[in-house]
Amino acid sequence: MSETTTNDSPTTIGGMNRRQQIVRLLLRYRNSGVFSGISLDGELPRLGRQPATGDPTQFVADLEALGTTFVKLGQVLSTRPDMIPPEYVAALERMQEKVAPIPVEQVRAIVEEDLGAPVGKLFAVFDPAPLGCASIAQVHRAVLHDGREVAIKVQKPDVATQLRSDIGVLRSFATAADHFTRVGRKLRFSDWLDEFAKTLRMELDYEAEAANLARFGQHLAPYPELWVPQPLWDLCSRRVLTMELVPGVRVDAIPPVRRTEQSMLPLAAALVRGYLDQIFVHGEIHADPHPGNLRVTPDGHLAIFDLGMVAHVPPRLRERLLKLLFAAVDGRGEEVTDEIIAISTRLEDYNEERHLRETGQMIARYAANGTLSEGQVVLEIVRIATASNLRTPPELSLLGKALLNLEGVCQLLAPEMDTRRVVEKQLQSVMRARFRKSLSRANLASEMMEVQQLLREGPRRMSDILSLVAENRLQMKVTGLEESRLMENIQKVANRIAAGLITAALLLSSALMMRVPTRWSLFGYPAFAIVLFLLGVAIGMGLIISSLLFDRRTRSRAREERGHR
Repeated sequence: MSETTTNDSPTTIGGMNRRQQIVRLLLRYRNSGVFSGISLDGELPRLGRQPATGDPTQFVADLEALGTTFVKLGQVLSTRPDMIPPEYVAALERMQEKVAPIPVEQVRAIVEEDLGAPVGKLFAVFDPAPLGCASIAQVHRAVLHDGREVAIKVQKPDVATQLRSDIGVLRSFATAADHFTRVGRKLRFSDWLDEFAKTLRMELDYEAEAANLARFGQHLAPYPELWVPQPLWDLCSRRVLTMELVPGVRVDAIPPVRRTEQSMLPLAAALVRGYLDQIFVHGEIHADPHPGNLRVTPDGHLAIFDLGMVAHVPPRLRERLLKLLFAAVDGRGEEVTDEIIAISTRLEDYNEERHLRETGQMIARYAANGTLSEGQVVLEIVRIATASNLRTPPELSLLGKALLNLEGVCQLLAPEMDTRRVVEKQLQSVMRARFRKSLSRANLASEMMEVQQLLREGPRRMSDILSLVAENRLQMKVTGLEESRLMENIQKVANRIAAGLITAALLLSSALMMRVPTRWSLFGYPAFAIVLFLLGVAIGMGLIISSLLFDRRTRSRAREERGHR
């Protein structure tokens, strides 16, 4: 399907306002099963859940018809199985950017504008036929004056303007969903959209992608089986990326004859080990190592390129993710749950008991029979946590998606490889490397400085605390109490006490007024006293009935929870 063209402005497509097109898409799929991966009734997801309704293929086609932003949105959604059901994830993973190429004259104009020289002066040969064409960029082959072959990735004109406009429209919808829907309050679409916008900005900056190529080349240098084509910095800009041309065949198109000449097992093992190092040692996740980004070169190397979408993981989160994955591989479900809780945000009505039980059962199944892969385990961890009202960091989903893609590539390269064993051995190697690094002189010096600071400031802080205690000014603040069930139950108790006092006052005042003479009577008694008496009886009976019903529900809930245990 070709990309829809812009007629009037970046916000008008095919004569229809951009906002109207997006609203039409949302209304069309509001009951189709999109986002059915999220449980809103408290029921936790299971591996064998019912398939979603709707047509995932048509959903993908509609996203492609809306153009660049929504193609990228679909690619990112495919990394969030906690938001999207499996059928839609599979369809989004097959999404293809079937975009007609732009005229080569426009490509030449952008290259000359950004690099400041005519194409004929920059390159000895510039092939007018594109090697590839996507919604954001077009790639052409060229030859330098020294004979080296290069690939030139050129950003299409007006793409950045269109993306910024679409993100602005989507942000208004995300904000409304966060305020007015349960799923929005659970997932915080605004935060997710901010991450998506940040990823798009990075992908539009080809100087950042060139830096990614250079870093990945350095980090993967210990693995001679892997090769990352390097950028030519003099021929790079924000809209133009020139790098070494990658020859070879895609990993899903290796001819059988080639497999008989060269074993692909070393390439697959090196890919897994190198990526795990990249994630847990260097803190960078390339979540999209799919077959289109990998080539087996004529000299027997595995080339890795297209590194525009790379997520950076902070050191502390990196350490937590490493412990989590190591505990999962080792079958320690309780430690997996502890690490998940430590890096996640507890939402309202977080169900800790069921989260612990479901995660433990899933890890036990993985350790017992190995039917799940490591990537599937991480994504199931995310899905269970989300259903339990626990918001996980996006890096965890990216880790699961990266592992799942790696497993798919390894299945194409070397189906006989035991991926789980390779992952486990490499994680052990990473742990040993981190331990050795912790004993380095620089790290020990840093730890000693922290101990010195504690010894220097400890007595003063202890003195401050004792002074506050002596002066009766020590205060403790407990956050989140106003949102807890404790406050709700305290308010219920207070309401019952108030209702009881009002009932007693009405009955007592009506009894005293029975002896007061009046012109109005009812049943032979003063009318006002009878009204107060009946009102007190009604309130008292209502209080008794509500108390009995509430106590019965509480006992039923307690029996149900004991049954779950």
